[in-house]
Amino acid sequence: MGGAEPESAEADRLPGWVTLLRAPNPGPMTLDGTNTWILRAPGADYATVIDPGPLDEGHLRRIAEHGPFQFILITHGHHDHVEGADRLSELLGGTAVLAADPAYCLHGDPLDPSEWLGGNGLDIRVVDTPGHTSDSVSFLIECGDDRAMFTGDTILGRGTTVVARPDGDLGAYLRSLELLSAYPEVLMLPGHGPARTDTAERARFYLEHRRERLAQVAAAMAAGAETPEAVVDLVYPDIDPGVRFAAEWSAAAQLDYLRQRRETP
Repeated sequence: MGGAEPESAEADRLPGWVTLLRAPNPGPMTLDGTNTWILRAPGADYATVIDPGPLDEGHLRRIAEHGPFQFILITHGHHDHVEGADRLSELLGGTAVLAADPAYCLHGDPLDPSEWLGGNGLDIRVVDTPGHTSDSVSFLIECGDDRAMFTGDTILGRGTTVVARPDGDLGAYLRSLELLSAYPEVLMLPGHGPARTDTAERARFYLEHRRERLAQVAAAMAAGAETPEAVVDLVYPDIDPGVRFAAEWSAAAQLDYLRQRRETP
């Protein structure tokens, strides 16, 4: 559903303190599968895991083999990221699950974007990036001289993100992209797709794509399209039928955003 990808390179290697375990749940919305990230500073006793993924016993046991863990961190509450969290905590003997939404926390308090999580050689800043969902956060993590941004579904390594009602909000999403565009030359490690070398460049690409789409949707509205289905017919004429539902979700969010702007003095 995206335009041409930017020339910024996919990262050809990960830092030594980062391990990727990809969940076995590929599909149109999950690309190659959910990226589970395991982080362990050199010589540290405890690691951190981001997004344990779906409730797949084999995947969760592979994650557990990399323990012990200090935290299980969640970028947002979609099932392909959080469904396996409670079971992973159980396998690990009660490791805390921390998320922005209290509904997904276990043995710990909700994440606070004003604070840093530290310990075991990692400095973890919670970056509030709502829009894809109201509870979406990213994690800026420093290990020695390295910095990496873990973006969940806010920015993907390939393609573009769906912002769907009622939990998604396009205005908030655009503000989150503006925020992430302030991190040039910071490695970007997404919830799906390949790692990217530059968080800011990827965020700017997303912003440009969204603005182009909004202009197309505004033109479609001027031509009489007032429903998501009508917008998709005009703006996405060659859409794969298998992902048309996602295009209609995006179109609904775009219509809401443009109507709100039209009604705001």
